[in-house]
Order: sequence, then C-alpha cells, then structure tokens
Amino acid sequence: VQLVESGGGLVQPGGSLRLSCAASGFIFSRYRMSWYRQAPGKERESVATIGSTGGSTNYADSVKGRFTISRDNAKNTVYLQMNSLKPEDTAMYYCKCTTLRIEGQGTQVTVSS
Repeated sequence: VQLVESGGGLVQPGGSLRLSCAASGFIFSRYRMSWYRQAPGKERESVATIGSTGGSTNYADSVKGRFTISRDNAKNTVYLQMNSLKPEDTAMYYCKCTTLRIEGQGTQVTVSS
C-alpha cells in the first residue's frame, strides 16, 4: 500500500504547478482522497478533498478559486493543479487517504521570486 507524490518544485509568485499522487496496493477508486500541506513552524492543514468518483470536492478557503483537485481512477492517480501561487503556499504537500490512514512522503512546493 503506497502513495507517491511528484510535481513539486520552485516557482515564481503567480506561477502554476501540478502535483500528482500515484496510488498502489489498494482499490483506489473506492476511496476519498485528500491533499494536505505543512509549512515550517505551522500546523498541517487540509488543502483539498475529492470523493471516490470525483463528483464532490472541497477546498480550504485559502486556495479556493486557485487550486483544483481531480482524479483519474483508471490511472490510480489524484492531482492538484495549483494556479496563481503565492509565497504563503510554500509548504510540503502530502497526498492522503484518511480512511485507510495512508500518506505519502510529500513533495516540496516553494513559491519565491
């Protein structure tokens, strides 16, 4: 059972990144998936959640209108499209299946000029 994130990096303010999370070892299409983030010295926060079929999504107020969570159940992958990035979006981003208590190792996103 594994989640592996990718797609992080350094981007300038106003830029975009697309994070991916590849799942293996469980029936991905049955479970709601989430993205969390944690910045240095701050508590971990939920960024976005998507239902098992992709029909329902929820976002933190801080990212609404800028981030989009999606999934491809045929590829066992969940995505986070991040647009209009701000320095305060800098954090380690984690993919998580709360129901199964599975979390990836994270991918670093740094927004800086």
